[in-house]
Amino acid sequence: MYKFLLILTLGFFAQYIDGALGMGYGVSSSSFLIAAGLLPAIVSASVHTAEIFTSLASGLSHLRFGNVEKKIAVPLACTGVVGGIIGAYFLVSLPGELIRPFVGIILLLLGVRIFIKFLSTRKMVLIKGEFSKKFLLPLGFVGGTFDAIGGGGWGPICTSTLVHANKTEPRYVIGSVNMAEFLTTVAIVLSFGFTLGFERFLWYITVPLIIGGVIAAPIAAYTCKRISPITLGIAVGTILIVLNTRTIAKYLPKIIGVEMPVNPELVVIPIVIALIFLIVLRKMSSKKRFR
Repeated sequence: MYKFLLILTLGFFAQYIDGALGMGYGVSSSSFLIAAGLLPAIVSASVHTAEIFTSLASGLSHLRFGNVEKKIAVPLACTGVVGGIIGAYFLVSLPGELIRPFVGIILLLLGVRIFIKFLSTRKMVLIKGEFSKKFLLPLGFVGGTFDAIGGGGWGPICTSTLVHANKTEPRYVIGSVNMAEFLTTVAIVLSFGFTLGFERFLWYITVPLIIGGVIAAPIAAYTCKRISPITLGIAVGTILIVLNTRTIAKYLPKIIGVEMPVNPELVVIPIVIALIFLIVLRKMSSKKRFR
């Protein structure tokens, strides 16, 4: 019962972050389970099974609160399905651990740029124009592929790219990405089912993840609607920085080829969080002085 409640709580917070900021469910859930010693392919399959229900609940909640733009959601979903199927088959034959650090570096740089951009913004001014299908279709494919391979990646890739483009309010990006995620997730789960076998899924983990995520979905969608676009942009940048700093720190000994006496994650992440906190605090105090 203790493990059930612990995983349910993990599912709640993972979905709350994902539903409010457009990313974090797969990354946070998978990181916790892989750290517990489970195989990446089985973890990705089980987490995505739970995500079918949580992404459906999240997408419908965002739709209910008016956070979804079909012009964004539909193209992303179409190619996200294709990318998800390819990524799932790829992960079974080749560990996604080989690709994660490189994707982490790209997303970290993108997160820093988003964070600085929104932190220095006093008023949200959108760039005129809409997202073209030539832009959305490849983005959905890349997001779906890396989501299947890494056990999470749909939100960090799709949400961060669209928020950075600044053509619509972050809440519409987050709602549309969450809605498109449902179909992509279904494709990934079916692919894993046919390759690994549904009997290998971690159902004792999947069920509490589903329950926690479904409870959090409507709360997160409402939060997303109520938060200001600038605050939402800063939050998206922050979570990208923290999550991808953790990814890079995890693989740092392998990248530089040197064994470290302490886990680099335990040193780097607190420093990064402290720096972000100090930067935001300083920015807030400077704004008050100029009022």
